Amino acid sequence: MEWETVIGLEIHVQLATKSKIFSTSKTTFGAEANTQANAVDLAMPGTLPVLNEQALRYAIMFGLAINSPINKRSIFDRKNYFYPDLPKGYQTTQMDEPIVGAGVVEIQLKNGEYKDIRIHHAHLEEDAGKSLHEGLGVMNHGFSGIDLNRAGTPLIEIVSEPDMRNSEEAVAFARKIHAIVTSLGISDGEMSQGSMRFDVNVSVRLKGQKEYGTRTETKNLNSFKFMEEAIALEVERQIDILEDGGNIAQETRLYNADNKTARSMRSKEEANDYRYFPCPDLLPVEIDESYLKAIAAELPELPDARQARFIATYGLSDYDASSLSGDRHVAAFFESATNTCDDAKLVANWINGDISAKINAADSKISNITQSPVSAEDLAGLINRIKDNTISGKIAKQVFDCMWNEEGDADKVIAAKGLKQVSDSGALDVLVADVVASNPEQVDNYRKSEPDKRKKMIGFFVGQIMKASKGQANPGLVNSLLLKKLDE
Repeated sequence: MEWETVIGLEIHVQLATKSKIFSTSKTTFGAEANTQANAVDLAMPGTLPVLNEQALRYAIMFGLAINSPINKRSIFDRKNYFYPDLPKGYQTTQMDEPIVGAGVVEIQLKNGEYKDIRIHHAHLEEDAGKSLHEGLGVMNHGFSGIDLNRAGTPLIEIVSEPDMRNSEEAVAFARKIHAIVTSLGISDGEMSQGSMRFDVNVSVRLKGQKEYGTRTETKNLNSFKFMEEAIALEVERQIDILEDGGNIAQETRLYNADNKTARSMRSKEEANDYRYFPCPDLLPVEIDESYLKAIAAELPELPDARQARFIATYGLSDYDASSLSGDRHVAAFFESATNTCDDAKLVANWINGDISAKINAADSKISNITQSPVSAEDLAGLINRIKDNTISGKIAKQVFDCMWNEEGDADKVIAAKGLKQVSDSGALDVLVADVVASNPEQVDNYRKSEPDKRKKMIGFFVGQIMKASKGQANPGLVNSLLLKKLDE
């Protein structure tokens, strides 16, 4: 049977306000447990919530960035359910009249093609607290605790239509949303800190079938990689069940990234299970056109505009421009380094290559380029030493590793380890002569070969010379001297 996957995302984005959505409690990450929750956050008797205007502005900024209509009137509702980390017994959110209406986000796939993903709406709401479990095992020893610091942190929940057909499209859409909210500055996007979390709705259907299959929801995924893994696992599970003649249960599931397994958490609720009703403590939010125009005038450069500018200004390929423009910190790093060394292509290669590899390494404690021990100025300095032939591209990799380990800038590392490239033609002449004299059979084969075959054969001699010089010989000069010697 040929199956088609159908995916929709609900993306929870914590907003970068200094205080919570309905109270003056701080939102600082990493504070001691239960030190940033006050009586309003817990809806204690006699308290009333007050909407944080900055959270409203941030939600509007997102809507304007994706060209969605901003509803001039929106209301807050109570979503009623019990959970240990929601002591109020309800969540203040938006249901029927959200702040941001329908929109479209364009994604770019690995093959270069573009696809539009529709957004149903985006609404404001408060985050819940966090359950902590320590030392629980088969004997139920250990304990569970509740940290309410996160309770009341402002969120926008971005709800997509079921327009994605594989994990690549889902990850591309999630990355694009991440790029937009971080470029706007409305969220830091730190997924390891819970600033951005994904609920993935997955179903499968036979190809050509119009009706959607029964969907499941996998909650609280906090990385693009985990999302990709969870989707693949769930698609395989659903297909196996259907091909064995079974039925898919509509349920909420959890994915365990440590052992790459998933389990059922609870049956999936419908909207009427939550008994939504308008929050009696909050007035409707009404905004006018002048308020929207003032916010629109202050929007920063967005990823698509930045990508187009990088192509036009720096002559980058579509791929390089796309990879560098999504994250505003990466974009700033790129521009800073390029302005110093005046070589956009080399800067792009180093950022997309060695720097990204270091950040993405399994044992890396660095989550983004702002924490890189090699600064933009340091990278530009390294590239300048390549361009002025102080070091070769191969030696530059060695120098970069030392810089990453905080052994100093490029000049200091080159001097300390004696890595300066040998460009003395007299010294290289001796090396070339020695290698040619030591390999008479290869020299004879080279001289008897056709010109087009000689290009491949010369690599042997270059390799021997580079080995003898410990990689420090100037490759361009070596090639020139070697060709002259072999053609004598």
